[in-house]
Amino acid sequence: MITDSHGRYVSYIRLSVTDRCNLKCFYCRTDCAESFIDHEHILSYEEMLRLVKAAQTMQVRKLRLTGGEPFVRKDFLAFLGMLKEECPELDVRVTTNGTLLGGKIPALKHLGVQRINISLDTLNRDRFTKITGRDFHDRVMRAIEDCLHYGLTVKINAVAMKGVNDDEIGAFTRFARDYPVDVRFIEFMPIGGCSHWKREYTLPASDILDRAREEADLTPIERHADTDGPARLYSIDGGTGRLGVISALSDHFCDTCNRLRITSDGRLRTCLFSDKEYRLRPILRSPKLDDEALLRVMTRATLSKPLGYKLLEHLQGNSVCSKVMSSIGG
Repeated sequence: MITDSHGRYVSYIRLSVTDRCNLKCFYCRTDCAESFIDHEHILSYEEMLRLVKAAQTMQVRKLRLTGGEPFVRKDFLAFLGMLKEECPELDVRVTTNGTLLGGKIPALKHLGVQRINISLDTLNRDRFTKITGRDFHDRVMRAIEDCLHYGLTVKINAVAMKGVNDDEIGAFTRFARDYPVDVRFIEFMPIGGCSHWKREYTLPASDILDRAREEADLTPIERHADTDGPARLYSIDGGTGRLGVISALSDHFCDTCNRLRITSDGRLRTCLFSDKEYRLRPILRSPKLDDEALLRVMTRATLSKPLGYKLLEHLQGNSVCSKVMSSIGG
């Protein structure tokens, strides 16, 4: 297990399988010209599998597959099958916008996926179309119902934006009270060189909780730094689900960060807010370099893993890093 200079160790990797997405969400879009990674630069599934197996030797126990939207990529279910066969002990999870899950949920369960995160920023159909650019709200709601029907653990991620969807905090709280899901509000983060982020859009986690408490009694749930994610979770009195906040801006959790990110073109990023990248694709495609070379780079990257809140302290303009969220993998 590799420990960085701040005493943190890595047990979790977020791997983006594609930078493409079928939605154009307000908080992910930028005012810059849209561009995508060239096909020949995207890692093959075999190369991704090799990376994952190398990471397991560093005691990585959890893998989250993200995008873009992972189900946009052809044969994504086949890749999950490869992971189940080659890495049976790995805890594999998926983050998706839910729009392409129709008919795939039984297969996901068969392939060992027990937990799924679904991005949903509004419970209102018309507002969903305005935020995402597509009228797919009903698809996402059906996907959530189907996931619960088949026994998958569901987390709903909602980016909280003042003046955009903050009037729905009560409705989301009631949703978490009525359904066995984790609803997690994420503070709108300044990601992407030409992003739509502005300070006036930001809604601190403390304000989110204050509004949620107008709807229900919340009780903090003890966090376990070794196993829990970045959300601070609360049980809901009389409810079946839980409410959470991810406060990357107002109340950072850098001291317990245990993750690395790998982009779909094979660039290792140790912090969401840092543009520092380590190129893994050339190693994967070199006939002269083996997995030891991969591990050396991953170890060196981990040792110099920064504290994200320190980078935020130097925020200028509307972004702390140049790449958009869809190309980083969230």
